[in-house]
Amino acid sequence: MKIFLDTAILDEIRAAVAWGILDGVTTNPTLAARAGRAFKENIVAISEIIGSQATVSAETVSLEAEAMVREAELVTSWAPNVLAKIPCTPEGLKAVRRCTEAGIPTNVTLVFNATQGLLAMKAGATYVSPFLGRIDDAGQNGMEVVKQLVHIKQNYDFATEVLAASIRHPLHVIEAALIGADIATMPFKILTQIIKHPLTDTGLKRFLDDWQTIPEGLRPF
Repeated sequence: MKIFLDTAILDEIRAAVAWGILDGVTTNPTLAARAGRAFKENIVAISEIIGSQATVSAETVSLEAEAMVREAELVTSWAPNVLAKIPCTPEGLKAVRRCTEAGIPTNVTLVFNATQGLLAMKAGATYVSPFLGRIDDAGQNGMEVVKQLVHIKQNYDFATEVLAASIRHPLHVIEAALIGADIATMPFKILTQIIKHPLTDTGLKRFLDDWQTIPEGLRPF
């Protein structure tokens, strides 16, 4: 499973890149506003930090298909690894189809059920992003939607990758991986939580304490 960061904060992205496990970044207007930088400047900087083998999703903000396509053309022109994020609306699906035909990669966002995701796949989306945490907030099962989309993709051999979004805690990451989601995107806080474990820390401390008992002249370093 690919690991994406859901952030526009450059220092967080640099940290994850340094760990050698980051496959991409997702952004949205809310995250872009928190970054406190010009939108294009920030997206270009992210694309350079993550490298050409990873992707960054930049969201369109128009409501009509024609304008969405223009914005998609613009943001994807900034760097070769940028995808256009487009909402799952009738106008959005129309825009995704036009982008697909033009070779513009897309991430269909704000997906809240499997039928929306199915239509996004049929329109040719590169990624489809079910918002599992927000689905849970509405009293439904977000992970079930991810599971359904994985099965639909397999049933019909769609090229679209299922991106589990709105990750709220480490268990979401494990469940998404077990279900077979292609990607999980998460805040930096969640990424640090899935790395940390108290037994790792106590085990490391014990190993280092025991190392100190070896006479200095017998240590290779």
